[in-house]
Amino acid sequence: MSRSRPRLLALAVGVATAAVAAPLALAAPAQATPEDGQFTVTALKFTVDAGGTSCTVDADLYRPAGVDADHTAPAVLTTNGFGGSKADGSTDATAKAFAERGYVALAYSGLGFGKTGCPISLDDPRIDGKAASGLIDFLAGTRAADDGTTADFVTKDGSGDPRVGMIGGSYGGAVQMATASQDQRVDALVPMITWHDLAYSLDPNNTARTTPTGVSSDTPGAYKYQWTNGFFLIGEAQGLLNPSLDPSRLGGAGCLHFVSGACETKRLLDQKRYPADRTAEMLAFARGASPVSYLRTVKAPTLLVQGQADSLFNLNEATATYKTLKAQGTETKMIWQSWGHSGGITDPAAGELNLGEGNLETSYVGKRILAWFDRYLQKEQSTDTGPGFAYYRDWQPGQDAYATARKPPALSQELYLSGDGKLVDNRAKVARGSREYRNWLIPTSHSESSLAGMIGLPDPAPRDTKGTYLDWTSEPLAEATDVVGAPEATLKVVSPKTERVQNSGDAADKLVLFAKLYDIAPDGSKTLVHRLVAPVRVPDVTRKFTVTLPGIVHRYEKGHRLQFVVAASDDAYYGNKGVKPVTVTHTPADTGVLRLPVVR
Repeated sequence: MSRSRPRLLALAVGVATAAVAAPLALAAPAQATPEDGQFTVTALKFTVDAGGTSCTVDADLYRPAGVDADHTAPAVLTTNGFGGSKADGSTDATAKAFAERGYVALAYSGLGFGKTGCPISLDDPRIDGKAASGLIDFLAGTRAADDGTTADFVTKDGSGDPRVGMIGGSYGGAVQMATASQDQRVDALVPMITWHDLAYSLDPNNTARTTPTGVSSDTPGAYKYQWTNGFFLIGEAQGLLNPSLDPSRLGGAGCLHFVSGACETKRLLDQKRYPADRTAEMLAFARGASPVSYLRTVKAPTLLVQGQADSLFNLNEATATYKTLKAQGTETKMIWQSWGHSGGITDPAAGELNLGEGNLETSYVGKRILAWFDRYLQKEQSTDTGPGFAYYRDWQPGQDAYATARKPPALSQELYLSGDGKLVDNRAKVARGSREYRNWLIPTSHSESSLAGMIGLPDPAPRDTKGTYLDWTSEPLAEATDVVGAPEATLKVVSPKTERVQNSGDAADKLVLFAKLYDIAPDGSKTLVHRLVAPVRVPDVTRKFTVTLPGIVHRYEKGHRLQFVVAASDDAYYGNKGVKPVTVTHTPADTGVLRLPVVR
């Protein structure tokens, strides 16, 4: 190998790490430093049980001045996003921000990252959650750090029960729910921009949902290979990023730094095949490491914060978590902020939460987080934690950017797919007709380059190639129309070639399509809102199916037109196996229906 190749690999890994860790790689607040005497920082190591394996966890303890055994304070536990560590900008900034506000903060590098041992296990509650529970033992004063340091200055609700909340985003978001499922001592959670079901996140199928309020489907979807490969590269490159790794970091099943289940799942996805037995194993592993499998045991009050600009973990995932927690009686509220993995992370919109500026007290989301911890950690029972649901409106800047409601809006408006390519508001207006599209052996539609939005790289405008998609367009809108939530479409397609092979036992033989919504301005320019699409692997082309599109918050201005598109492919995903022509037929009595959650 030439001497330049390791340097090039290190550069590539560095760029990818910046991309995936970007949600939490924010500059530290400029409000205070340890030298100001407001808090001290102590580096600690903990040897903890991680599901039967011992892991050494690298952490920093932030202790506010004046906090001691006679003057205790609640604690906040925080950890990094994927590819980060306790020292990355936002993990460190979060700990500092809460230490400045009188909380004891413990920031740690998650398993498999920084200088913490054990392989990457994707926030598995039985591993990552169990390890975090060992850190809570330290905050409870029932165990010491490896150097003998103890904590007798954290407020307790009982013997061995510290008052502790958790906050973090993305990979540092799911671990909160994993920890709370293992340890009922956790008092409050603030998971940001994280997942509900990794099977949906990385291989989404937006039809045939296993539950009406969830995102999961037992039919695998379209492999989100760009995002997945970015994560995999970062995980496997940990040896380059962190020399002299603990031997416990070695992975299994041929991977350097991932547990065997993650390695085998990645290998299956790369093969573009879904034999029934292997698919069942993949779904079981992905869901075992996801809140969808253990939310029933999460009782800690949870403030969910999800990003509207996020093609990795979209708003539907937070909504599924929210509805599950609400249904079981767990205190839960949800905020849809402007930024997520796909844009605005390092430069949020004016007035939005930006830990780099330390604007907890001045941003809407920041104030909601502080109120959440005031209520559940400071036990200030009179604190108003805000409405059940709030969402950011980019067309309403300033102090009025957020609208609120008791819960997410329901589907309230129907449009019908007409044979002449129109979207009409009355079934009687549907024109009879049939149209066909077919996929090529290469992708012919573009929605996004998945990592581009995170690191500020240019990304070509969304496009679709003639003959490989169908569209239906409304008349110009008579008034501004606000869509808040996840639209749905009920469709019926005809694909004889698919019908002949769809029951082969390999789900890869089933039809794949991509549904999406455009906003067409009067000048003809088109916007794919946040570049979001809904991949679908149709379980049975002989039956109607319902597609749940990604949740959006978008105003279609007066005079604009709404366009619904079904495309044969998307270059951010693996799609159809072979060429599968598709025909869509319309009659007034039997046609596709698009349903929108419109806020009046």
